[in-house]
Amino acid sequence: MSFSILPATPEDSTALNNLVNAAYRGDSSRQGWTTEADLLDGGRTDAAAIEEIIRKPGHWILKYLEDGQLLGCMELHKEVEKLYLGMLSVLPPLQGQGIGKQLLKAAESEARKQECDVIYMMVISVRKELIDWYVRHGYHDTGQRKPFSFNDPRFGQPKMKLEFVVLEKSV
Repeated sequence: MSFSILPATPEDSTALNNLVNAAYRGDSSRQGWTTEADLLDGGRTDAAAIEEIIRKPGHWILKYLEDGQLLGCMELHKEVEKLYLGMLSVLPPLQGQGIGKQLLKAAESEARKQECDVIYMMVISVRKELIDWYVRHGYHDTGQRKPFSFNDPRFGQPKMKLEFVVLEKSV
């Protein structure tokens, strides 16, 4: 099978929204290991928020396609010398098959292209298995913690008090 990783367009927003929400929330997310269904109610995002990211200067979403089918994505944006990586998503039944690794490689390539020395991300602190996966791929815990302080219901309602761990990788 052949795959490609390409910049998303506004026309991809609905499909990306469906993918991201399938990967993170609701019963479909339980098919994979990246679910947040027990931590937050509601959706992870919506199509309008995804389109907003795509249209915002310095922000983009890369989509992973295999034989033309959308199987993964991630958000990136440049912040001075760092590249932010967020919303890494893989269709739940296909998690663990290397798609996430390919997206991480693409993020590193994009970081170098954008002249960024570091990629960073924020992961919910109780997501130990996910943090461990990123550590196995060269990221480290910076020791920084950030509050989970989203007040927009489009991004879910926490079922408990949550905070983010900030992870970084030099590229």
